Amino acid sequence: MLTRLLVFSIPSFLQPRHIHEPIRSGKPAPTAYLNGLRGLAALFVYIFHYSYQAYNVNEGWGCDETNYHFLKLPFIRILYGGPAAVSIFFVLSGYTLSYKTSQLIQSHSYAEFVNTISSLAFRRGIRLFLPPAASTTIIICLIRLGVYEHNEEFAHNKTYMRYYDEEHPHRMDTASEQWSTLWWLALHVFDWDRTPPPTNFDGHLWTIPVEFRCSLYLFITVIGTARLQTKWRFLAVTGLIWIIYRNCNWPLMLFLCGMLIAELDHIRGAHVPPTSSLDQRPNPLSPSIWGRMMTWLWSLVSILGFYLICQPQARAEITPGWIYLSSLIPEWWQDAPFRYWQSMGAVIFVLAIGYSPAWQQFFNNAFIQYLGKISYALYLIHGPTIHSLGFMFERWAFSLTGIEDDWSFNTAFILGAVLSTSMVIWCADVFWRAVDIPAIQFAKWVEGRLIVKS
Repeated sequence: MLTRLLVFSIPSFLQPRHIHEPIRSGKPAPTAYLNGLRGLAALFVYIFHYSYQAYNVNEGWGCDETNYHFLKLPFIRILYGGPAAVSIFFVLSGYTLSYKTSQLIQSHSYAEFVNTISSLAFRRGIRLFLPPAASTTIIICLIRLGVYEHNEEFAHNKTYMRYYDEEHPHRMDTASEQWSTLWWLALHVFDWDRTPPPTNFDGHLWTIPVEFRCSLYLFITVIGTARLQTKWRFLAVTGLIWIIYRNCNWPLMLFLCGMLIAELDHIRGAHVPPTSSLDQRPNPLSPSIWGRMMTWLWSLVSILGFYLICQPQARAEITPGWIYLSSLIPEWWQDAPFRYWQSMGAVIFVLAIGYSPAWQQFFNNAFIQYLGKISYALYLIHGPTIHSLGFMFERWAFSLTGIEDDWSFNTAFILGAVLSTSMVIWCADVFWRAVDIPAIQFAKWVEGRLIVKS
C-alpha cells in the first residue's frame, strides 16, 4: 500500500509507463490547442497570485517614472496576467460547453441534442464543485493542523508583501465553525453579482460559482435558440450578448461569445478532417497566395486581441498605448475598467487563433498540452500551495539573501518562485490524478445510474 502511494505521488511525466511510452505519431485532437491555451492561462494565474503581493504588477509600462521595467511592456506582461487569463477561461468554457451541441444543431440531430444538453447540465455541477470541495477540505485540514499559522506573520509582513495583502486563512475556534463556511462556495450560484464574495480559505475560487451560473445561462440560451435558423440564432444571441454586456456582466458575455465562436468553427468546417484523398489536393481556384494572405490577416487580428488582453489593471488612462483606448470605455461601464478591453481581447484572440495554424502549433506543444491536462487542478491547488509551502520557501530564501537592496530581494523572490513552482506543478499533477479525473468519472457514473435507460 505504501509503495503504491509513493509511486502514485511521482509526477505522471516521470512515471515508468510514461518514460517508456512510445512517441505517438497521431495528430492531436482538432481543438487540443484550446486545452493548451487553458493550461497556459492557469499557469499565468498562478504567477500573478505568487507575484502580486511582492511586486506592483497591476500598472503598465510608462505610467510613471517607476514603471519602465521591460516586464511591464505589452505582450510580456501576459506572463503574469491573471485577470486576463480569467477572461480567456470564460470564453473557452463557453466554447467547450457548446461545441458538441452546436455540431448537433448544425446537423439537425435534435434527438441526440436533447440527450447531450441534459447530460451536460446534470454533470456540470458535479464537475465544477467536487474538486474545489476536495481542495478546500485539504486547506481546512492544514489550518487545523497549524500549517497556515506557521506562515501567518510572514503572509502579512509588509517588508516582504509590499503591494498586496492577500487574506491568509486563519484557524477558527472550532472545527465545525471552520467547516460551516465551506458551504458558501456551493450555495452562492444564482445571484446576478459578477464577483461573489470570496471564501475565507481560498479567495481565488470566486470564479467557480460564476462558471456554474454562466454555464446554466448558456444551456438555457442553447436550448432556446436550438431550432432557429442559423442567421436568426446568431442575431438573437448577438442581441443577448449586447444586453448582457450593457449590464456589465462580462463573464456571461464571454461564455456566449465562446458559444458563437464554436458554431462559427462548425459552419466553416474548421475541425472536419478531409473525407477523401481528393479533398487533400490543392484547389487551383484557390491560389496559395490568398490562403497566405488570410493567414497573415488573422495573425494580425490575433496580435490585436493579444494586445487588448494585456490592458493594465491600474492607471491605464495614463499609460502609453492605453490613454486613447481608456477614453473609449463608455460611462455606463460600472465594472473595473480593465475588464472592458481584456474581455474584448479574449474574444478576439480565441476567435483568431482558430484561423492560425502557427498559434495552434504553439499551443499543441507537449509541455503546454500537459499544462492543459492539469489546468483545473493547477487553478484549484496553487492558492493553498502558495500559502503553505510557497511562503515557507520564500521566507527561507529571504533569510539567505536579506533585503538590503533590490538585487537581494529579487534573488530571494526568484529562488522562492522556482521552489514554489516545482511544488505547485507536482501538487497539481497529483491532484489531477487523485481528484480531478475521478470527479469526471464519478459524474458520468452518477448520471449512468440515475438516468432513464432508453
